[in-house]
Amino acid sequence: MRRYHVTTFGCQMNAHDSERIKGMLEELGLGEAPSQEDADVLVFNTCTIREKPDQKFAAHLAQAAAVKRRSPDKVIAVGGCYAEAQRGRLFELYPYVDVAFGPGSIPHLGEWLGAGGFGLDRGSFGLEERSFAGELPMHRDRTFQAWVQISMGCNSKCAYCIVPAVRGREVSRRPGDVVAEVTRLAVEGVREVTLLGQNVNSWGRDLAPEIHTEFGELLRACDAVDGIERIRFTSPHPKDFRRPVIEAMADCETVCEHAHLPLQSGSSRILKTMRRTYTRERYFRLVDELRSAIPDLALSTDLIVGFPGETEDDFYDTMAAVEEVGFDSAFTFVYSPRAGTEAAAMQEQIPDDVKRDRIERLVDVVQRTAARRNAERVGRVEEVLVEAPSRTDQTLLRGRTRRNTTVNFSGEAAPGELVDVLIDGATSMTLRGAQAARVAA
Repeated sequence: MRRYHVTTFGCQMNAHDSERIKGMLEELGLGEAPSQEDADVLVFNTCTIREKPDQKFAAHLAQAAAVKRRSPDKVIAVGGCYAEAQRGRLFELYPYVDVAFGPGSIPHLGEWLGAGGFGLDRGSFGLEERSFAGELPMHRDRTFQAWVQISMGCNSKCAYCIVPAVRGREVSRRPGDVVAEVTRLAVEGVREVTLLGQNVNSWGRDLAPEIHTEFGELLRACDAVDGIERIRFTSPHPKDFRRPVIEAMADCETVCEHAHLPLQSGSSRILKTMRRTYTRERYFRLVDELRSAIPDLALSTDLIVGFPGETEDDFYDTMAAVEEVGFDSAFTFVYSPRAGTEAAAMQEQIPDDVKRDRIERLVDVVQRTAARRNAERVGRVEEVLVEAPSRTDQTLLRGRTRRNTTVNFSGEAAPGELVDVLIDGATSMTLRGAQAARVAA
């Protein structure tokens, strides 16, 4: 049996795409290999949002090249955002690559291999072949959790972001197709689904005039599917987080009390330069509206330091915003220029040493704030979806609360079960506790 190995970089959308890639390859009769050395087909599903994933990919691909020199019949396939961004010169940069495919053209990899791609001329598939992968077979590592893609591409024009260039303009999946997939997943035993899009809040607008709908309606439709216990979504854009979505979050029993709400900067001046189309004050009003409707809401965010022109006062505004909002967690990033974006050509690029200093100070504030928020959960009973044994102590179990916080706890339960856990300790990243009682078998 021929075998494959998939290496994934980047976001949840890429992780979901890799599940589809694996399922498609298995339908072609390939088995999964534990390493590149053991595989006949090496697939790299790439990210190019920041510089670090590019560097990691280059290192992995260098290893793959060495493997191919020893075994010339191996097929190397490069997919995802980096493949799309470098489409015109990917084969020139990496002459040992056999096939390249963009984020929306996953089915073409299967068609190429199914047609005898082991030995065919090079193939390249990009934005013009975009299609949703929802009908492709899927290989999931966890049978009780699943991602569901509801849109692809993005219509926003953030100055730092390469996504619109590599994933194209936003295209919404039809609501009936989304609900049908969620229903199938529920029948298969999935208990938690995460709806995925570059900007989930703007889902549905491009379906008019044939279909008039919005994201709040989709949440309600998915909430009505029997068997689904939890619904999450990522990522929303603050500019499109409107009242119908907030009301659906508050009303729907299965929609979790968590929202990932990217702030990026706490400075209104920098937000304008970033083309984020909201101000610091508008963001704070949205936070107040969300917490008023959903009092126990957890908020996570994305933050960028060192954007061109960022002053010490701008950076202070970001640190102050973290404390004022009280984020439960935050992903922090050092700005790195992406070729083809507006920000890459801006004046006043920030020196690397200043960026490093600021990211260290920001992480400290984020961790202190998250530790305080988590400490407030001590003494409470949290509903936890069991995922696996703890990574740090195999005698404990690990799972997530509805508020998307990791919990390590003592107890007896199988992955996929919902259990009550009494929280007796907290850090900035996790909670710990002991199982109190089972919620569901």
